[in-house]
Amino acid sequence: MTKLSGLCAALALWAAFVQPSLAQTTPPTADTVVATVNGATITLGDVIVTRQALPAQYQSMSDEELFPSIVNQLVQQEALRQTLGDKLSKRSMLAITGLARSYLSNEALRAGIKDAVSEAEIQKAYDAKYKDMEPSLEYHAAHILVDSEDKAKALLAEIEAGLPFADAAKANSTDGNAASGGDLGWIGLGATVKPFEDAVVAAPVGKAIGPIKTDFGWHLIFVSETRNKAAPPLADVQDQITAEVRKAAIDAFIMAVTDQITITRTLEGIDPALIKDVTLLDE
Repeated sequence: MTKLSGLCAALALWAAFVQPSLAQTTPPTADTVVATVNGATITLGDVIVTRQALPAQYQSMSDEELFPSIVNQLVQQEALRQTLGDKLSKRSMLAITGLARSYLSNEALRAGIKDAVSEAEIQKAYDAKYKDMEPSLEYHAAHILVDSEDKAKALLAEIEAGLPFADAAKANSTDGNAASGGDLGWIGLGATVKPFEDAVVAAPVGKAIGPIKTDFGWHLIFVSETRNKAAPPLADVQDQITAEVRKAAIDAFIMAVTDQITITRTLEGIDPALIKDVTLLDE
């Protein structure tokens, strides 16, 4: 063998080993096939999308465990799908169309409001909600609830004679706050029934009053302190404000879209009860 032919043979042998290695280093794409079922392909993209839809507890599994599990699931699903053949029932076609419509509408919403829920918009909504908030008082109140006026009067006499209000509440109140001495925490206007609220507002701080009649029974009331009700810090209401901003953005986007299209509803003459008639899907 000449030196040239020997070199060619060596290069050919080297290429035989190197080419598979080079192929293996090609970065996978969403179109990379991970399985086939009777010629139908399942791709890496299918696996990624399936993982995204999994509940959080499954997404936390290790990639080494989850990857083959998802592939197996998709293989089984494709095998089952193929048993139906090419002709699908009306029910199946409508369900597929509905799922596609739902998914794509959510994608459109996500794209349509992607810049709407920003820190600037949240701050703007917070300022708008609380900038004109009128100052008002909150009351740290406790109460005792009993079933008769006479019993309430007798307890009030004991309290005025020196029995601590909290002890009287623990021993006598039929309300769920009895164990905590009747403490209701801080309450503002509109938080309780009107007769009770009026009594709280009129009560002198540090003095038990009553009896006060409501639909629940007879109350003794003790206001320990008051404070000015201030706007809550943004951090305390950020989740609520964010949800409000998102809902407003969604509503505005949907309105903007539907205002630009032609919509015709033909419900006249259709019995609403037909929405329960599943036999129509068997046509």
